[in-house]
Order: sequence, then C-alpha cells, then structure tokens
Amino acid sequence: MTFFTNWIRGKNSISTQNEATALLHSKIDSSLSVNMQDLTRFFSNMPDLTSHTFLLQTQKKAALFYIDGLVDRNMINKDILPPLLYKKWEQEGPLELTLSMSPIKKMEQWSEIEQNLLGGKSILFIDGCSFAFGFETQNWPQRAIQEPQVESSIKSSHQGFTETASQNISMIRRYIPTRELKVIKCTVGERGKSTVSLLYLQDVVNQDFLQEMQKRIAQIKVDTILNTGELEGFIEDHAYTPFPQFFVTERPDTAASHILQGRIATIVDRSPGVLIGPMSFSAFFQTVDDYNIRWIVASFIRLLRFIGAFIAIFAPAFYIAMVSFHYEIIPLKLLLSIAESRERVPFPPLIEALLMELTLEMLREAGIRLPAPIGQTIGVVGGIVIGQAAVQAGLVSNIMVIVVAVTAIASFIIPNLDMSAGIRILRFPMMVLASIFGMIGIISGMMLLIGHLLSLKSLGSPYMNFLSFSSLSDIKDTFLRVPIWMMKKRPLSIRPKQTNRQGRAQNHKEDP
Repeated sequence: MTFFTNWIRGKNSISTQNEATALLHSKIDSSLSVNMQDLTRFFSNMPDLTSHTFLLQTQKKAALFYIDGLVDRNMINKDILPPLLYKKWEQEGPLELTLSMSPIKKMEQWSEIEQNLLGGKSILFIDGCSFAFGFETQNWPQRAIQEPQVESSIKSSHQGFTETASQNISMIRRYIPTRELKVIKCTVGERGKSTVSLLYLQDVVNQDFLQEMQKRIAQIKVDTILNTGELEGFIEDHAYTPFPQFFVTERPDTAASHILQGRIATIVDRSPGVLIGPMSFSAFFQTVDDYNIRWIVASFIRLLRFIGAFIAIFAPAFYIAMVSFHYEIIPLKLLLSIAESRERVPFPPLIEALLMELTLEMLREAGIRLPAPIGQTIGVVGGIVIGQAAVQAGLVSNIMVIVVAVTAIASFIIPNLDMSAGIRILRFPMMVLASIFGMIGIISGMMLLIGHLLSLKSLGSPYMNFLSFSSLSDIKDTFLRVPIWMMKKRPLSIRPKQTNRQGRAQNHKEDP
C-alpha cells in the first residue's frame, strides 16, 4: 500500500513538474485569476511567496507578488501600494508617474517573471492586462564593506568587495572614473541564474581576450555558479596544473590596477572574489603595496618572494639529496652535526620529510578551519609541541625540523593564496625525485617544471610571456620594481591596444 501511494505521489510530482515547464515557455493570461492560479502552482511549496490583492481606482482587480526576504518591504508599503490604491491610473497611461519610481519593466513571458521574481523584484498583475509590471525592490541580506582577511594591506585601501555585484562595480568605478570603463553582463546557469559582469577599459583591452572570455562563459552549462572559483574552473586553459591561470582578489584597488594594465575583471554576483585575466606567472608575486613604498624596498621584497618560492619547492628535496647521495660535499662539521642529529631516527630522509611536511599541512588546515583565536593557538603551540616531541622521541631530526620550518615560512611570503598552495604541492614530487635520483632528480624535476610553465596559457596568452623579447619593458615591473616614473608602458605581455600609461609626468627623462 505504501509503495502504491508513493508511486502515485511520484507520478503527480512529475505531472506538476511537466506543467510548470510548459508554463515557463508560455505567455501570461489577461485574466488575473488565471495568472494567480498559475503562479501559485508554478511556485508551489514556497511559503515566502507573498501576495497583496486589491482594487485599483479604476475598479480593476490587481495583485502584487514578491518573495519575502529578497525585497525592501518599506519601499513596497510606502512607494508602491499607496499610489496604486489611492491614485487614478489608466492602462494606457504611464505607471511611472503614478508611482514616482523607475525603472518599471513590462513582462509578458512566465520565464521572465520567474527570473525577476527570484531576483528580488515585485511583480504586479492587473486584471485585463496581458502583461505584468516589475518593480525594482531588491533588498536582500548583505554585509557591510570590510577589509579583506586574506589580502591584508599596510598602506593601501582597507575596503574589500562584498557579495553584491552592483556594489562591487561601484567600488571599481570610484577608482576608475572614466567612460571608457565598460561593463558587459551575462547570465550563467540553467537552474539558478547567476549574473556575471565583465569590466574592462575599451580603449586599452585586447579585443581577442575579451571575445575569448565571453565565448568561454557562454559555453558554460551548469545548474548555477555559486562562487568565483567555480567559474574559474570552467574557463581556465589548463585543468591539470597546480598553477592558477587567473588571479582572484577581494580588493577593489587591486582589481582597478589590473584593469588599468589592460586585463579583464570578472565579477560573479553573490561572490566577493573578482576574477582577473589574462595573467602571467610574475603577476602573482605582485601586491598593491609594492607601489606604495620605496622602489628599492619593493624590489627587495619582490626578489624575496621569488627566492621564497624557490626555497618552498626545492629546500626539502635538496636536504634529502644531500643526506642520501651527496654527503661528501657537505662541510665536515655540518655533516657531523647532521649525523648526530639523525643518529636515533629510524626512518630514511624521505619518510622523515613526508612525516613532517604532512603534519605541517594538517596543522595549517586546522588553523584555517578553527575560529581565529583557537586557530592561532593551534598553529603556534601545535607546531612547537609536536616538533619538540617528535625530536625527543627520535622520529625526526633537528635539522629536518629546521628545513620544514624554513620551507613553511618561504611559502607563506607568497602573496597569492592559489599560487602559494600550488607551490607547496610541488615540493612533494620533488622530494620523491631527490630520494631516488639525488641532484639529477632535482635538476630533471626543475627542467620539467620550467617546460610545464612555458607550455601554460592564461586566456590564450602565454604564461611566461613576460620573458619574451617583445616584452622586455615588462622586466621593469617583474623581478624588480623600478621607480614609478620609469614605468611608462603597460605590460606588453597582455598585448594592450594602448601601450602608454595615461597621466604620467612628462618632465622625467625618457627610457634608455
């Protein structure tokens, strides 16, 4: 009996779903009662769907529908309902004059009504009208503008993006107040529509990159896009690589800086991260603070980041190779110290390094997931206690603890989170190669890594294009950062239409 009842319910559910799908592709009826019945059936089991039925001054019946929680109820109660109830309005007349608000959109298709209703608009049906009116009443829950937690800054702005696309676009316009800043909006998602906005400078951006970005977004077939990272996974050039091909930022000043260089910023509604592309490898080692401090200091810090990336990849592998294969090149006093430290360790260097590195990664992940005060305690106290206990128990050596700590510090100075994560992963295959082949394995791994980087592309642009002869001027803002007045050209690696930067001083000497 239960099986038969469930089967009947399933058949009814399928029938209702088919009716709703058919209704979605049809036009609304001129009868208010029919429209209300269809709308109630179409949005069944949605208790937050609210309706107000009333008579206009023309004695015509009308009904206002909206989803509670997505609209500004004060605006509805003060600016929409009173004029409709107490002012005269004819069907042929301008409704904007009656309500003193704009824009007001006319809709005839149920698919359009569904999209606008779920987007926070209020929909007005009038008996005898074969169309409905949509009012801009969106006011969903949103947080205040705060400083990004991941991309902290010392001397730059302390504003961060929010989950509202219109607010994020406004923040970028404050940094680039020019009519050349264009916005292209499109929707992604079959089940839940997500608004994706492309921001670029029309007279600077390379049109090939812009068309390629639009093409890739248009080809996405998915239920919905919840975050920027999901969109990145659909449009990136290479999925099987640890290196990011797009830059994700929560800072409006960073996004504005990349747009001014000729890149495209992609804003996904409901996500605070903004996707920037096309990118080069060196751009992931730059921060907005680099341009707010003395160029000598900025150059030193930037070189330190590249050195830190090299240490984060090869330091554990180099230690394993030296201890396992090439101990004869280690100074005698240091070799004796290493031998004394490893005297009680029962594991080979590879197992010792893997044990410490995996423990460090688990501590790091635990520190991120726990609340901030507890996370900091776990990271510091856990590292000290576990490291000291492991050394005293004879599981690892003192030298290995130092190597792992230096590796962790080197990976943490890389400013971009995605690049830092990719570099941390690379040290594991390097350790395996070093344990099998020694320095030959490290050199082979380095050659494979360089070849892999040279083969990567970001939005069709070569990942290492800043090293080509056609982009020699980009060296001024790559490994070093020369004085601002000397950087007279935009990055040539992304092939901007307008190469000269605007607004620079003209009284400095020309480039050598």
